[in-house]
Amino acid sequence: MSEKMIYLDRNESNYGPAPACFEVLKNAGLTKLSWYTKAYSHGVKSILSERIANDFGIEEKQVVLGYGAEDILKQAVQCYLTKGSKLLIPTYSWWYYKKIADEVEGVGIEYPMVQGEETFYYDNEKMLKIYKEEKPEMVFIASPNNPTGNKLTLNEIKIVLKELQDTIVVLDEAYAYMGGDDYIKELMVENPNLIVVRTFSKYYALAGVRIGYGIIGANLAAMSKFTNRYLGYNRISEEIAIAALDSPDYYREIASKMEEDRNMFFDELNKIEGFKAFRSFANFVLVEIPREIYGTLKEFLLEKGLAIKFMNEDLLDHHLRITLGTQEENKMLCEAIMEYAVNEKMV
Repeated sequence: MSEKMIYLDRNESNYGPAPACFEVLKNAGLTKLSWYTKAYSHGVKSILSERIANDFGIEEKQVVLGYGAEDILKQAVQCYLTKGSKLLIPTYSWWYYKKIADEVEGVGIEYPMVQGEETFYYDNEKMLKIYKEEKPEMVFIASPNNPTGNKLTLNEIKIVLKELQDTIVVLDEAYAYMGGDDYIKELMVENPNLIVVRTFSKYYALAGVRIGYGIIGANLAAMSKFTNRYLGYNRISEEIAIAALDSPDYYREIASKMEEDRNMFFDELNKIEGFKAFRSFANFVLVEIPREIYGTLKEFLLEKGLAIKFMNEDLLDHHLRITLGTQEENKMLCEAIMEYAVNEKMV
């Protein structure tokens, strides 16, 4: 096994955050480390929640902060669900969705996601049928979805939300900004029971900082009180996140490179017999492979210092999830997989 591993298995960013984020760390002084925030003095929770609100054109009280998107999801469930409450979640989704209802003794109910010719997609008709039958207290929708990489269009989101007006909907957009325009304000105006969840971990390459946020609808004031921290939030994390928001050109360039590499994996890996790469709108690509090569392919890649996720879940037990690294790393991985395929006479 290679002494220096390239990790492309955890949906982290190998590009790293914008240079301005490192400047925040270099210049952190006494006040940022030793003093609590004074943001409350002008009626806001934090300088970051205020900035996010201004960017989206919404009220600051609609922005809640947390320890990554995971924390916002957890707080939404713990704020609104109790023993016996029903939570609707998509199949082929993040394993944590299937566990989170257990934390409040709730009931997780799955609705279908379907494998299409080039990508996965939500079966909205069946989802709404299950919703009407089960009458859940909360519905999770992920766009883009992990690990399948598919997303809903704005029109699809609007149609679904219109049908779910009587329940709390959590729209998990942890992988947002990987493509498409923003529409937060419009959705908030039309859907008072909506929570949109985002994070600085993925697109902004700040997984180690652990900061996420939620945008909450007008009917969900209880969520704001539930998540509020009397003494404020991590002041260094706030400053780093703002530095990332102030660096759009840096992140747009990386997003462009990722789009190129998603297309590369789709085009190249689909040339291999038994492989099926799916279109993705996130920082990873899902690939179906023959189950019998799991062990040998994994060993082959590890010997070359390349770690990707070999999935072992009920519905995804012969699939790879490849996190997009730098363009050099992605090319290296693609070439290694092709080399393996040639050796095994699969191309």
